[in-house]
Amino acid sequence: MLIIDAHLDLSWNALQWNRNLLHPVYTIRAEEGGLTGKARGQNTVALPDMRRGRVAIVVATLLARSTGRPVPHVDFPTPYQSFGIARGQLAYYRALEQAGHIRIIEDATTLKAHISEWEQWDAAHPADAPDEAADTPLLGFILSMEGADPILAPDQLEEWWELGLRLLGPTHYGPGRYAGGTATELGLTKLGPPLLAEMQRLGILLDVTHFSDRAFWQALELYQGPVLASHNNCRALVPNQRQFSDEQLRAIIQRDGVIGAAFDVWMLKADWSGLDHSNENVTMADVVDHIDHVCQLAGDSRHAAIGSDLDGGYGREQSPHDLDTIADLQRISGLLCERGYGEDDIQNIMYGNWLRLLTSAWGV
Repeated sequence: MLIIDAHLDLSWNALQWNRNLLHPVYTIRAEEGGLTGKARGQNTVALPDMRRGRVAIVVATLLARSTGRPVPHVDFPTPYQSFGIARGQLAYYRALEQAGHIRIIEDATTLKAHISEWEQWDAAHPADAPDEAADTPLLGFILSMEGADPILAPDQLEEWWELGLRLLGPTHYGPGRYAGGTATELGLTKLGPPLLAEMQRLGILLDVTHFSDRAFWQALELYQGPVLASHNNCRALVPNQRQFSDEQLRAIIQRDGVIGAAFDVWMLKADWSGLDHSNENVTMADVVDHIDHVCQLAGDSRHAAIGSDLDGGYGREQSPHDLDTIADLQRISGLLCERGYGEDDIQNIMYGNWLRLLTSAWGV
């Protein structure tokens, strides 16, 4: 089964974490063997493993905050620094594209041709074939920004669109320049409404992930374009503000949006504590619990998907215990089958829903 993963911080890992993503995961782990600190030697994502796992398309982020919080490698004192970091991350993706490692997807025509190429390859290479990772098509990248702090002013957004930006989450953790984010109850700032207006004018999809509750409802009232939650789980299962309530999930579903399940273990199980540094009791079956909850709310399988956020500041120590690399996302389809999901439903969740949302948004 092909996969679309709607959230990977790839350029942040390559530049701020200094990882060569052209190397396989195990090679990167070996290269970090002498390093200390969270997630070092524990990475799960690299381009060869994405191809091996048939992750045909990813939403690849630009991430650089200027919230005034002293968080290394992600927070910077001024928006001008965040702007420079994000432009460097974008340049990294373009360099990969120029070298023939990836394809950056910006429109419906390219999207349809790309997924058709992968579907033909997938049909010709059964999963149990010895050459299952050989000669795959190019990986497809769709560019997103997680937290709009690098956008110096709303009227600069068109410039970012011309450079390839197609999705935007206006905030991240903390008090963003455009909206209150996770762990706050701040609403939109004065810059928020004009940014949303520019997004709607340009056709940039709104990623509501990381909005505070207050900012979430304000944004949905102002923005009438396509919405998604690229990497969000369910508050009904894990009662934390980082997850969305059933009311919020229904609001996204009513807008024909899609919610991508995240794989960070503290978002998967209510009783998980990072204090013991153990993920043994968290598995990918817990991911499927959140996917199933969205499907039950919707009454169908058209609004649940994958937005793994693997290596989003953590590694396999804070991922499901039965996941070693991103190639193991393939196990989700089997777990869904065990829950009684049919082939069409599984295809929706693995890649079809993201494909439908993007094709619809870009086809207008």
